[in-house]
Amino acid sequence: MVVEVREEVPSGRGAHLVDPVAVAIRTRPPARAGERERFASTDPSPGLDVARHPRVARLLHNRKLQFMLILPNQIIFWLVIGIGLLGTLVPGLNFATAITWYVWFCLVFVMMVVVGRAWCSMCPFGGFGEWVQRHTFWRRTPSSVGVGLKVPEVVGQYGFLLSVGTFLLLTWIEEFFNIAGPGNPASTSFMVLGIVGSALVFFMLFERRSFCRYVCPLTALIGTVGSMGSVAGFRTRDREVCFNCATKDCMRGSEDGYGCPWYTWPGSADSNLTCGLCTECYKSCPSDNIGLFVQKPLTSVVAPTRRRADVAWAVALLWGLVLYQQINALPFFGRMDNWLNVHTHFPQYPNPIDYLGVIALVAAVMAGIAWVVARVFVDRDYVVPAGGRSFVDRTSVFRTYFVPLMYGIIPVVGADYFARQLPKFFQHAPRVIPAVGHLFGVGSTTSTLYRTSIIGSNSGIIGVQVGVMVAGTLAAMWTSWRVAGRDLVVPSGQRRAVQWAALAIALVLGVIAAVLYVAMNAAD
Repeated sequence: MVVEVREEVPSGRGAHLVDPVAVAIRTRPPARAGERERFASTDPSPGLDVARHPRVARLLHNRKLQFMLILPNQIIFWLVIGIGLLGTLVPGLNFATAITWYVWFCLVFVMMVVVGRAWCSMCPFGGFGEWVQRHTFWRRTPSSVGVGLKVPEVVGQYGFLLSVGTFLLLTWIEEFFNIAGPGNPASTSFMVLGIVGSALVFFMLFERRSFCRYVCPLTALIGTVGSMGSVAGFRTRDREVCFNCATKDCMRGSEDGYGCPWYTWPGSADSNLTCGLCTECYKSCPSDNIGLFVQKPLTSVVAPTRRRADVAWAVALLWGLVLYQQINALPFFGRMDNWLNVHTHFPQYPNPIDYLGVIALVAAVMAGIAWVVARVFVDRDYVVPAGGRSFVDRTSVFRTYFVPLMYGIIPVVGADYFARQLPKFFQHAPRVIPAVGHLFGVGSTTSTLYRTSIIGSNSGIIGVQVGVMVAGTLAAMWTSWRVAGRDLVVPSGQRRAVQWAALAIALVLGVIAAVLYVAMNAAD
């Protein structure tokens, strides 16, 4: 039975605070059946709770913490907007293009792999929208600005696929206008302004961080690749306390903190997938039952027992996109794209047909591989567990195999995205220093740093890219082996055979990506 509770409680010392836009809280009798088994593999050790340290606890309770994390990036990105529009037209000497395309995008991937959603905790796009929505920088206010709509369930059920769609659109726009080439610095400014403006519109129309959870172009990428990270996020310390909690302040909010902007209940969290590290649940909990946990790398890839179809399809589509970005650097692709443009009367690269076609083809191939594995290994007597009606909750034999196999290749997909950013970083990152100097009249294209590369030779860059792919492939082989050994044994009845099949898939994908980097010859 589902009971929908809508309430508004006046503010005041000791009162229960919720946003003035009524927040629907669905409360159910706690599903304790199988609780211990479900969370046994995902719950971090109590000894890994860094919030137990008094200094860390004081820092996390400080309402200014996230503001101080966001503020430096907020300043940098407004500088990017202004300097891109008003600064020099030389891309390598313009601070906007230099910091964005030579350094920032590469560092975001490092943060994903190491910490998870670290970028989300300091993101200037969501931060700006949230400041306006809450009409404060850091204080807990009893009211918010905006319409306060909920994302319709018929839309929200597709989860990360919404974000993948916006990421594909943004990447196509970037390729079409040669924004990340980098091209005209003003194009970078307009792109950033477009993201900021879109985020602000969503924050004004929808409640909390609906934009960050569903629509942000990076949320699917950060969520999936970030599951490799060593930060588990904010989790419950004692699940029984969460089940018995009458107020659910971590979701509704209290006088000390807002309800989770990401709609993630710590009592049921089993990965870092949708924890934005905003600290609000930690501040709001009246029982001091939430901690900030670290974990072994790859835990949030391997450990979850309930896997999501939207994550699996997001991985397949993101894999298609990064392969497209490798294939489009090969000589034959330019000829094919030009042929398509001539025959479809499209003005220039990239033609939407080959852009979406390659991505869809790769995703379809991944689905086809999973279908073949299911056909080969599924036990004839296997009965698919009952599922729900939503996209995420539906069950089938195909999904039984497809979803775990896609989780298993997350490390190779993450490695591929990271390796794709390395040529710009190694060849041009030092240009950021003369770009900063140029703002004060001292940087130029003749400076030594402008002409300096961290790794100057194509062979050196290729070596690092291949090395990254080797590491990602080994990690994917390990995760695929572990995931298949737990999730696919029951439907298959052949533990070792299905594990070897999953491992082989990860290996082949890693080899394909590594060979493409050699063929690309360090193209950026």
